[in-house]
Amino acid sequence: MQKSLDNLYKNQSLIYKYILYTVTVFGIVFFFPKGGKFKYEFQKGKPWQYENLYAPFDFSITKTAQEIQEEQKLVKSNQVDYFTVDTSILGEVKKSYEDKFPSIFSSDNYNQNQIPTLKQAGQKIIDKLYAKGVVENSREYNRDDSVYLVKNNLQSLVSFKELHKLEETDNAIRDLLRENGLGVFTRPFQELLGGIIQPNVTYDNNLSDQALAAEIAKISHTRGTIDEGKLIVAKGEVVEAENYKILDSLRQEYESELWAANNYYFILFGYTILVALVLMMLLFFLKKYRFEIYQNNTKVTFIFFNILLMVFVTTMMVKYNEAYVFVVPLCILPLLLKTFFDARLGLFVHVLTVLILGFVVPNSFEYIFLQIIAGIVTILTISELYKRANLFISVAQITLIYVVGYLAFHIIHEGNLENIVWFTLGLFFLNGMITLFVQPLIYIYEKVFGLVSDVSLLELSDTNSKLLKELSNKAPGTFHHSLQVANLAEAAANEIGANSMLVRVGALYHDIGKMLNPTYFTENQITNVNPHDELSSKDSAKIIIDHVIEGIELARKNNLPDRVIDFIRSHHGTTMVYYFFKKQQELDADVDESEFRYPGPIPFSKETAILMMADSVEAASKSLKNPTFLIIDEFVNKIIAGQMAADQFINADITFKEIETIKKIFKQKLTNIYHLRVEYPE
Repeated sequence: MQKSLDNLYKNQSLIYKYILYTVTVFGIVFFFPKGGKFKYEFQKGKPWQYENLYAPFDFSITKTAQEIQEEQKLVKSNQVDYFTVDTSILGEVKKSYEDKFPSIFSSDNYNQNQIPTLKQAGQKIIDKLYAKGVVENSREYNRDDSVYLVKNNLQSLVSFKELHKLEETDNAIRDLLRENGLGVFTRPFQELLGGIIQPNVTYDNNLSDQALAAEIAKISHTRGTIDEGKLIVAKGEVVEAENYKILDSLRQEYESELWAANNYYFILFGYTILVALVLMMLLFFLKKYRFEIYQNNTKVTFIFFNILLMVFVTTMMVKYNEAYVFVVPLCILPLLLKTFFDARLGLFVHVLTVLILGFVVPNSFEYIFLQIIAGIVTILTISELYKRANLFISVAQITLIYVVGYLAFHIIHEGNLENIVWFTLGLFFLNGMITLFVQPLIYIYEKVFGLVSDVSLLELSDTNSKLLKELSNKAPGTFHHSLQVANLAEAAANEIGANSMLVRVGALYHDIGKMLNPTYFTENQITNVNPHDELSSKDSAKIIIDHVIEGIELARKNNLPDRVIDFIRSHHGTTMVYYFFKKQQELDADVDESEFRYPGPIPFSKETAILMMADSVEAASKSLKNPTFLIIDEFVNKIIAGQMAADQFINADITFKEIETIKKIFKQKLTNIYHLRVEYPE
């Protein structure tokens, strides 16, 4: 049991990678559409490049979205609306008529013999108005439009002109009185009835919507069927409008969830194998070419998380509306990876992600081509992201590539630049705008995953920062030394293509441990008093060596990134404190070298190797008296040759040619520092 637990503990990093790999694979497959993938690529107006295609099974020809929309518009234009009749209104109106009639037609104003006739005439007018109903003119209808009247749960089809509009009741009252020879009584009847007539017919929104939905539901989404074995398209035949619709219908059948129900597990297995292969290639790449990243589970998690995020966002967009697929700013992925790691890894991951998305998006060839080209442009153009203008310029170039690529494909398909879908071009510009969001996204990722970007490095390089200000106050000599080392290292890094911003920041902070005991380091001694004179060689060496350990602790306390702490840890490698070692050797020939040797590790990157060289060269150059070109040349060669002989650079990814270039830069810089001039003959 204990042995199993020990093995589990030793291999916990590898086990985590297996779990991360498995979760990412199944996460990606989970987001994929549940249907299958049609194995043929075809385009309207282009020849069929495969063998003769026969219908593999019976299927229906689906109508296009435009055809269905046209039919829906036709149904809506022919829709017969529903109106409900409130039968209680007529009784209320008649009661009000009985109550108010005597006040208008009193015996004082009218002949007693006329009143019954007038009262009966008013009742007839009410019956006439409510024969079909009175409606408020809240909707516009033609007089010949038909509507359904629902009365006591029975519906009847009537012409809208048979209904009386509330605002036209005065005219109706006048016309009805004239027909009965009572036109002289129009005004009092209008006064009486105008106040009591109420609409009893109202538009029924629920019934109308239900009827419309029922009619739309009757619209068939197919037109005709293709029998199994029928020739759909022959090899070399141009894909025209009719066979294009048939091919598109067959593609939809393959990719539909209904068809996939019988083949679901096979399709799922196929997707899983392909996605697993892609992500396996990524792990192999990291292990072979980026082993430092492979060993760091946080960085591996960051890469897999961003792949999964891009797949998720793209698949959600395809499910919502596949026309918007180019809104997804996929170029953020290589941009992020180049910012935190390097360009080669950024492009490799971008290409693998695009290959995965090829299973999801429509017109996968066009999509893959445009996204890979855009990713290459991203890698080639983005540099020094901390400079704001660079991001805007790069995004503009990415957008331009999208637009040019889209127009090129449009010309291939249509043969001209007519009928360009300007909406799609707008999506590319929107994509560019969203890509600018990468700046705050970088900040978020730095905090969540503990990574560091050039933007953060620029902030750390500010000499007014708290830690560097404290260094300049407590150990001014060390601070000046760090500035000189930073200048040397940055120039060398620029010359060989290393990360100059990273190496400059590493140089500024590499000796911060000296501020705890500043007077024990010669650059901070302003008098002839040397505190080492009162210590043994072992104690002196311990104080010198401890500035590395103390610097690491101080850096962690001040939340410096691990990439910067690496410079503090490795800037002396496993070299010896040679002066005190020799001094102790004079007293005791049997000296334990480990007590005078830095704990390491040795430099493991170009940047950390450059810093070790620059630190040693700059510190030793202070001992030069009356330097000349020849002395500086021999001096630089000797120091770096000693480090190489001590195997300090065997883990650093640096070549002999690059080391020679670095030496050349150091010699030029030291020549400028000491203001050497060419000696002219007298």
